[in-house]
Amino acid sequence: MNNPIINWWRSQQLKLALKRGDIQRAVQLLQEIQKSGARFSWLEKLFRDKLQLERYSQEYKRQTETLSPQLTEKSQQKDNFILIPDEEFVKYIYKVFNLIQHDQYKLQSTGIDERIFDDFESKLVEYLKEEFSKIPDKELFIKLEDALEDINNLKIGQDPDYRFSLTPHVYFMKYFLENVYCIYLAWFLIYQDALLPSKVNILDIAAGPGTVAYGLALFLQSSSGFFDIPQMHISYYSLEKQDAFQFRGLQFWRRYIESRLTTVNAYFRFVTTDIFNCKNKSNNLPRDFFDFIVISHCFFLDPAKRLEANHTCKQIFATSLKKSGYILLIVQDKKLFKIYDVHKVENQEQEENVVDKFLAELGLELVWYKYLTSTGSRKPLAVADFAKFAQDKLPKKLYMSPIVQQYLGQKYQSHYILDDYVILAKKS
Repeated sequence: MNNPIINWWRSQQLKLALKRGDIQRAVQLLQEIQKSGARFSWLEKLFRDKLQLERYSQEYKRQTETLSPQLTEKSQQKDNFILIPDEEFVKYIYKVFNLIQHDQYKLQSTGIDERIFDDFESKLVEYLKEEFSKIPDKELFIKLEDALEDINNLKIGQDPDYRFSLTPHVYFMKYFLENVYCIYLAWFLIYQDALLPSKVNILDIAAGPGTVAYGLALFLQSSSGFFDIPQMHISYYSLEKQDAFQFRGLQFWRRYIESRLTTVNAYFRFVTTDIFNCKNKSNNLPRDFFDFIVISHCFFLDPAKRLEANHTCKQIFATSLKKSGYILLIVQDKKLFKIYDVHKVENQEQEENVVDKFLAELGLELVWYKYLTSTGSRKPLAVADFAKFAQDKLPKKLYMSPIVQQYLGQKYQSHYILDDYVILAKKS
């Protein structure tokens, strides 16, 4: 009800509140006057307009504060566009790889993108057969036996000598496809978190034949048909002690990958050096250059070797990684737990503690980690149980198994198997 006396009294109280500087009380009285339906006096109109102007100013300030970082980020990304995750593509990857997130860290995969990996595997087998055809049979089997004995040291946690001419070929046959499979999923997880730029500089420490680059290339191939990738540019810097691995990796890359990637420019630089040698710690690496520094399956059980390697890696992280860059670490579950003499059980807290220790030794801060597993269990299965599980559930190496059986005497079917920790970290 519009009561003139009450309205007059409110107006007088509003004047007094403004004189005292009690803005909160003045705003309350102005709202009461407005609700009563009374006309505003010139002073009340002036106060109302002042409040509106302040609100507009605050809203503009908030918008500016919100948009400024976005504009800065867009400006910074003008030549380095971040690949925004495509919802349908992400769903596709989860479907074909049959990805199941069991808990915060454990991610099970029992599938594969057959349209990509079957073709890749078949072409790798063609390449190996051509290489083997150049060597007389008797000599070939002797060389393969020597190389297999050497590389099998990996099974007992020892570092192979890699001194035999066919060691890279045996690696291709025994470990390469599974490692590419793992790294493919690691790049997918990075892409899923919108952390993969279209212009990416990668340092691969102890790179072998370039497994990290292959995993990224196959992942980008999988996106075909879902979204148009902007012009990609990959600067891949390989540090590897064994030049034979680098040579064979680049040889197969040129044969297979370059014939298929039309939207990706890949620049390779191969440096053959032992970075863990105290005399070669600088390696002339560019400063503040890399978006990702990757160490995949190259960690030492021997405490002295591990201490030396970690010291060298810390130096590289400090000088060569961009401030916004990431470190990607991939380590087999058995080796990670064996380093700390811990028996692996289905215990998430124990796992977190082991990962924390691992990163602390490298002076790194965790962003996230995933335990990629085929079985869905942290505890290893019995040999017979795992063999049956693999036969029933896991993708088969249809093209590689026959030549492994032929040349290396393997009696069973090979499968794509995961048992690795993928750890994304930043400098502390």
